[in-house]
Amino acid sequence: MPGFVLLVRPRGDDDPAMRYGITVTKKIGGAVIRNRMKRRFRALAAELLPERGLAGADHVLIGRAGGVERDFSLLRAELVKALGRLAQEPVRPEPVEGLPSSGGAERKGRASTGSAQTGRRA
Repeated sequence: MPGFVLLVRPRGDDDPAMRYGITVTKKIGGAVIRNRMKRRFRALAAELLPERGLAGADHVLIGRAGGVERDFSLLRAELVKALGRLAQEPVRPEPVEGLPSSGGAERKGRASTGSAQTGRRA
């Protein structure tokens, strides 16, 4: 099992820039562990995305439990393989049925506040 999950979604805004995001949950470990994993992902993204990423798309790396202990060269090889598969398979640009669009116009009811979204108490 790889040390991460790679999600890619074309933006469809005719901007060729590649963007990336990184997320690592608290299930992985404390702040020191999570930050170490994010630093490793940033280094991989800076090295590989400019030449192998999908232009005009958002790339998200989601850290998995084995990613911190995994050798950096193995993580790099896994990302190269994932990006290679991405280049071979078409990416579905249309929204997936059942998921809200990125605009958020389909929401009903009260608007949520920033504190409600993050779980913080005011």
